Formats: sequence, structure tokens, C-alpha cells
Amino acid sequence: MAQEQSADQVTPDVVIEQMPQHLDSAKAGTTNATVQFDLSGDKGGKWWIKVHDGTAEAGKGEVENPNLTLLASADDYVKIALGQMDGTAAFMQGKLKIKGDMGLAIKFQSFFKRPA
Repeated sequence: MAQEQSADQVTPDVVIEQMPQHLDSAKAGTTNATVQFDLSGDKGGKWWIKVHDGTAEAGKGEVENPNLTLLASADDYVKIALGQMDGTAAFMQGKLKIKGDMGLAIKFQSFFKRPA
């Protein structure tokens, strides 16, 4: 998942599936949280990431009682994940909606290193 790839070549499946291997355990620290992704559009769907004890795991589908739910179009989320769109700017423009723990939402992006 190289950054030079365009967002239309990468699916949310690929992005979210690969996130656990890019976890920066030092930045995640003692965080114990579940994040639900609810992505709309052609490549949309529901995925989750659980961060706990300096590790992460990911899967497809819904989880009960996530600490945070991120809602966006699949295309916009892939752009955010690839660094082609700023997450804060997307939130301010209404392209990324957040339900739940706002503090976690602010820290969440820093938990994962972008692949080079």
C-alpha cells in the first residue's frame, strides 16, 4: 500500500486489513479501544479495529459498543489513510463524521505509521 497509489486503486478492505501491522505500539501505549468504520459508497461497508495492550487487530463487520465510530465515504477514508486528505480538514468539511470519543479520534491517526 504505497502512498503513490491513487485512492481509486486502493480499497478500504486493504487499508483496514493492513492497519494492525502499522501500529506504533509506543504511541498507542495502554489504549484499549474499539473503532468502528462505517464507510459509504461503491467500496463501502463496515470494518473495525481493536487496539489493546500495544497490539491491534482488524476485521470486517460490526462490533458492539465501539468507543468511536468514523463515518465517511470509502473513497474519502482511503484518501485520509494514504495521507492524500487531512483527517482534521475532512472533519471540518463534513466529509468525516465522528460518533463517540472525540479524544480518541484525535489520537487515533497517530497510532499508525503510514507505509512508505
